[in-house]
Amino acid sequence: MAESAAVNHVDSPFSEIATAYLEALLAADRIKAHAIINVALRDGLAIKDLYLGVFQPVQHEVGRLWLLNKVNVAEEHFCTAATQTIMSELYPQIISTTRLGRTMVAACVGSELHEIGVRMVADFFEMEGWDTYYVGAGIPHDQVLSAIEQRKPDLVALSATMTYHVAKVQELIAAIRNAFPGAAHHIMVGGLPFNSSPDLWRTVGADVWATDAGQAVQAAQQLIQTA
Repeated sequence: MAESAAVNHVDSPFSEIATAYLEALLAADRIKAHAIINVALRDGLAIKDLYLGVFQPVQHEVGRLWLLNKVNVAEEHFCTAATQTIMSELYPQIISTTRLGRTMVAACVGSELHEIGVRMVADFFEMEGWDTYYVGAGIPHDQVLSAIEQRKPDLVALSATMTYHVAKVQELIAAIRNAFPGAAHHIMVGGLPFNSSPDLWRTVGADVWATDAGQAVQAAQQLIQTA
């Protein structure tokens, strides 16, 4: 399993760390996994590189192994929970001291429970000085609308990992447009279905799509500059 991760990311400068981290997770060794990340950070690994070069490819690999029935649901959840714990501990280092006065509301759509990707997106925006409001996974659409009404965000980021949730993304975007006609906020979508079908974001009615957290920040900046 770990070998497949190393092959998938052989050109990445972070493949060795990612492979070691994945091995620790698959061995259910949370302490070792945590230590690998702590050592990497102490040696100078930037948090953005940690997210995109380690956490993201490892999560993709765990998902691939789950699809191949090489890990079960409990093992997949363990890997995700361990990574989320580390991300939570990094939060004090993530918050930028410079605030831009811009706000983002982020959510997983429908019953989507694969939330780590959109959490990474929210953290990247925090590092860029945005105020983020992540409402979580499995949140009813009316509560997402309430969050938008309260926060009046510049950007709404919606995530779907499973293809059968794409219809829910389209439904929620339509609800947002109807509830806030003429609102200044933009709507961004992301997740595996959109990465697999680059024009799908247009079909669901979004303003933009991003493949990962780094591209999400860039896309948001371009949207705001051209608005």
